Parts: sequence; structure tokens; C-alpha cells
Amino acid sequence: MIPSRVEETLPELAPFVHAVQGRRPDDGTWCEAWTVRDVLVHQAGNAEELARVLQAFLEGTPVQTRGFDREQPYRQMPDCDLWTAFLNNCEKLTEVAAAGARHLPPDTEIMWTGRLVKPPFFAEHMREELILHRWDLAGDDQTAVQALNEPWMTEHSVVSVGRPLLERGRTGLDLGPDGRIEGRLRTPGMDDVVVTADADGGTIRLANPEGPATIESDAAVRVLLLWGRRPADPSRWYSAAGPEALRQVRTLLGGY
Repeated sequence: MIPSRVEETLPELAPFVHAVQGRRPDDGTWCEAWTVRDVLVHQAGNAEELARVLQAFLEGTPVQTRGFDREQPYRQMPDCDLWTAFLNNCEKLTEVAAAGARHLPPDTEIMWTGRLVKPPFFAEHMREELILHRWDLAGDDQTAVQALNEPWMTEHSVVSVGRPLLERGRTGLDLGPDGRIEGRLRTPGMDDVVVTADADGGTIRLANPEGPATIESDAAVRVLLLWGRRPADPSRWYSAAGPEALRQVRTLLGGY
């Protein structure tokens, strides 16, 4: 059973847990390199690291964010121990996030993976991870689409995560020293997501809709595209940009 205070902070935890428990650990997922167990290992590491960085800041001894080698200890655990560690880490993150809300002004800047974030980021980012990786397990079911459609998911992906989402894809583009691409991802009734890439790096921002869009879709599909995912039904997105422009933007949106 998930404690009520954890469910209040991480309301997406229970649906994620149910999705994992409904599959075998070695089942495949929409994240092509990972099995169900790999997803759970990743989530255990996420919860631990988010709590560790925020806790260290609260104690006045800030630490750098570790890379994904933080997941290695979880890969060595038996399945039952991995489950316990994952749930304990989520509970710890809930406690630390509550302490952050009590003791830190909401605009306090904290370093996370090379960028500055605010205290609410830590629980919110875990929520996004739970939504996204539940989709990796369950695909486009009603629970996933409803969660991905939430406006905060788009804002968090663009504003709080942003440029790291583009780095993997940018390396796959042969732009040369003077090349540049720009793409607009449009969802009716919302700001456009504008992505660019050139020799110096990539940018991602929210902007008023103007001019032609590169890709149009519902909000849930747009979040999936930003994270390098694809909906099962490709008719949920459409484009009049032409094959080359579409290929470049899709390559840029390679995700992690």
C-alpha cells in the first residue's frame, strides 16, 4: 500500500505501480532498449537522486547530480529488493519535497544536471517520469493520454527540462558550421513549442502560434514527440512541412 502522503505528492505513482505489476520484469516496452525491469531500475535511481540533491541543498552542502551510473546498484538487486527500494525512494522524495516546501522560498535556485531549477521541480519531475515511463509500459491507454494532455506536462518538458531533450538528436544532424533548423510543434489552443538547432547547440521555447507549423497534434502526442517517443496511431499527428523538414525535426527530437 502506498502511504496517503506519498499519493498526494506523487499521484501518478499508483498507476505506474499497477502498470509494472501487470507485466513480467523481462517484458519489452515502448522504450526500445529497456525491459519493464529496466524502467523500474531507472525510476528507483530517479527518485533517489532527486531526493539526494534536494536534501543536500537543504542541509547546506549542495552536491552535483550523478549520471545514470547511479542506477547500477539497483541492477544488482533481486526483484523484491528492487521494489522495496523504489517505493522507499519515492517515500523519501516525498518527505524531502515537503521539507523543501516548508523551508525554501519557491523561487530558490538549485542546480540539477547543469541547470538551475526551483524546489517544486523535484517532485514534479518525478511525476513526469512516472507518467512518461508508464506510457512506455502501457502505451496510449486512457490513463496515459489524460496525464500526457495536462498542460503542466508540456511546460515542464519545455521549461524545466528543455535543452537536454535536444542534445541526443542534434548530434544526429549534419548541420555543418552554418546550418540551422527550426521547427514548430503546434497544439490547438496552446502556445507553440519552437525548437532550433545549429552548430552551437539547440534551443526550445514556448511561443505564440504564428506561421506554418512543422507538426500539429494533440498535447499528449506533442509531449511524446519531445521525449523521442511515437504514438501507436500516427494519424494523431500531421504535417505539411515536407519530408526533409519533417525528418530534421523528428531527428532533433531524439529524446534521452
